Amino acid sequence: MPSPAEDRPGLLIRDSFRFSDVILIIPPALVPLLEFFDGEHTESDLRDALFRATGELDLGPLISHLTDTLSGSGFLENEQLERLKEARHNEFASMAVREPSHAGSAYPAELPELQSTMKAWMDGALSAHAGNTLAGIAAPHVSPCGGYESYRSAYRLLGPEYKDRTFVVLGTSHYGEPNRFGITRKPYSTPFGETIPATDLTEELLREAPEAITVEDYCHSFEHSIEFQVLFLQWIFGPRIRVLPILCGSFGESVYHGGVPENYGAVERFLGALGEIGARESDRLFWVLGIDMAHMGRRYGDEFTAVANEDSMLAVAARDRQRMDCVAAGNAAGFWQLVQENRDDLKWCGSSPLYTFLKVLPQARGSIEKYEQWNIDDSSVVTFAGLSFRP
Repeated sequence: MPSPAEDRPGLLIRDSFRFSDVILIIPPALVPLLEFFDGEHTESDLRDALFRATGELDLGPLISHLTDTLSGSGFLENEQLERLKEARHNEFASMAVREPSHAGSAYPAELPELQSTMKAWMDGALSAHAGNTLAGIAAPHVSPCGGYESYRSAYRLLGPEYKDRTFVVLGTSHYGEPNRFGITRKPYSTPFGETIPATDLTEELLREAPEAITVEDYCHSFEHSIEFQVLFLQWIFGPRIRVLPILCGSFGESVYHGGVPENYGAVERFLGALGEIGARESDRLFWVLGIDMAHMGRRYGDEFTAVANEDSMLAVAARDRQRMDCVAAGNAAGFWQLVQENRDDLKWCGSSPLYTFLKVLPQARGSIEKYEQWNIDDSSVVTFAGLSFRP
């Protein structure tokens, strides 16, 4: 992304997978040179480009410095990256719990401040319980400071009658393998405490659809789409809730190449296994989806500036509504056809959890509790909503 530091312009690079903790800012003059680190160009190609740009002959030290910096930081695909990757995977696998990844950034890490913040985000929400009529909810996974009203609109419906349910949390996997589902046996931890893992259901899924599952998926260690849902659930019910956390990888192959997601990998087998659990456990489960919707504007590769609820974003709102109407009607096929239009130019970040839910709980019917658009920066907008589902 562009460097946010006014005194250090250039391109900021960081590792979304967190294999590396390093953050680099590449000066503007060097940014075009990054395209030469693609596994196809040679050092001679890089040297020629530098010579044309600078007119300098003694370029060895600059090339070495750039290469060593990128490699040492874990930003080149080489042995250094593999070592960092293996270390991170092993570290997560050996952990007894899934530690809070976003405490101290997206929400306060200290309990008193967190309690005060959650109270403000959920102010007045717990007076609107829906009674024992819900099958599940969908809430955003955008930063709660920007989306708390939509979080509130969904979580305000949950009263004490749901406390002893097993919460099946379907979260978007932003970085996981496509057509696969990420599972962990670890309890989720937040400043509120640790959850109880639904180990029996996890093992059942592993028995019934092992080829569709990434076991102890490293993405759980840094993914926020489930962590934020756990935070709100613990605020309402206390820390010792029983949770089955599932990260849903992208169904992008279906979006780009046609057909339904079940045609790819072992998605159909996983949906069948989870559907059997849903039918059998029924009233003992509660479904929670961590989803965002459209991502529009320059931050997301569009050539236009996006402003919430203005200009082009009005058309986006209408298209979002079409998709949400299909979801509310339990129309999985219609929903997915809309996602496939223009290869999902809305860039919905939640399509795979929503489609998964619609397939495993086909009798569910939904209501739109609140819809929002939020400028995540001056030129980019994320859309999201709170939804509720009833049998």
